[in-house]
Amino acid sequence: MKHKIEGFLDLVRQRNSLEPEFLQAVEEVAETVIPYIVQHDIYHGKNILLRMVEPERAVMFRVNWVDDSGEIQVNRGYRIQMNSAIGPYKGGLRFHPSVNMSILKFLAFEQVFKNSLTTLPMGGGKGGSDFDPKGKSDNEIMRFCHAFMSELFRHIGPNTDIPAGDIGVGGREIGFLFGMYKKLKNEFTGVLTGKGVTWGGSLIRPEATGYGTVYFAQKMLQTKGDDIKGKTVTISGSGNVAQFATEKVTQLGGKVITLSDSSGYILDKDGIDEQKLAFVMDLKNNKRGRISAYVDAYPNAKFFPKKTPWSEPCAIALPCATQNELNENDAKILLNNGCICVSEGANMPSTKEAIALFQKAKILFAPGKASNAGGVATSGLEMTQNSLRYNWTRKEVDDKLKDIMGNIHDKCIKYGKDEKTGYIDYVKGANIAGFVKVADAMLAQGVV
Repeated sequence: MKHKIEGFLDLVRQRNSLEPEFLQAVEEVAETVIPYIVQHDIYHGKNILLRMVEPERAVMFRVNWVDDSGEIQVNRGYRIQMNSAIGPYKGGLRFHPSVNMSILKFLAFEQVFKNSLTTLPMGGGKGGSDFDPKGKSDNEIMRFCHAFMSELFRHIGPNTDIPAGDIGVGGREIGFLFGMYKKLKNEFTGVLTGKGVTWGGSLIRPEATGYGTVYFAQKMLQTKGDDIKGKTVTISGSGNVAQFATEKVTQLGGKVITLSDSSGYILDKDGIDEQKLAFVMDLKNNKRGRISAYVDAYPNAKFFPKKTPWSEPCAIALPCATQNELNENDAKILLNNGCICVSEGANMPSTKEAIALFQKAKILFAPGKASNAGGVATSGLEMTQNSLRYNWTRKEVDDKLKDIMGNIHDKCIKYGKDEKTGYIDYVKGANIAGFVKVADAMLAQGVV
């Protein structure tokens, strides 16, 4: 089996030698899916996984825009359309200086499995630009978004590819992107999700990824007869996912003690309550400030520059910032400090070595493709509402989100539970469950 896995990975490495993040994502899937393929004759000789790691289409384009000083700036735009076997491409747009083909291919590949797990009819895609919204004026961001969409519009559509937000792309950016799409196409369609509620958006969409991450953690804890109430929780990040994960943990009776950004992390041992979270939301969403300002408002808190929060003792850790933010040494410290549950709010935030330690210790560990699927699931619900020209209530959407996260959890148990020991390998369960639905659709549709 090891020979089969390595043979497959060697071929993928040859074709994608300069794409480390993508190779990391493929390796993590291959190690659990290839043994499953070998055990099921239906997939023999079909090269299904090899077909899944190749994008159906990868688009790169130039984005010219004019800054406030009148100077012309040039960025790169991308859209990776990974797999459409079970529905139109669906996945976010990321605006960040780190964006390149490797990162977007890894995100698009993960998105295929994540979208499959939701049970909604969505394929996988991802896109974005190396444009950095930080420090830019609203007018500069508007001009960039309009220029970006003036090329992207010809590759997307409500029945082809439906982008959403991601790092650097929030409600403001989605609004500018949608406005230009509407103008160019002369139609009002649900081609983007994450829209404002008054113009086609869905209630709970901003909260969905963070809420879903916590709902999944709660489901995992319940398998042990436990729950979040009374638990100390460390969270990384301070953007959309981290904010609403903090809100939901607090509502469920847990205590969040950390948040972070690229400058460092804050520790508030008293807990980040509703009032303090409102301060963070205003700081990050409106003032575009740094998390270090938290300690000016709440002097009992401490700020640790250029560090991540994983050294702080906790029962639950929710990495909600970015890929590979939690490494092997962080995992050792978390385990030594008594962490019993890790639920990933970001995409692939834990390194391979960190995951191996969590699994060896047999703690509850959920990979992002399962635990943070709430965001894209609610995007799917937004697409449904757009098709119906109708809006569900906040409670209706939240109930549907809880049901979807519960269903994803059940699928992970179905494919990941060891009947002898009772241990649930959520990585294995998520990978196989996501693979089966897409693979079966690909077989049914033939060699296309």
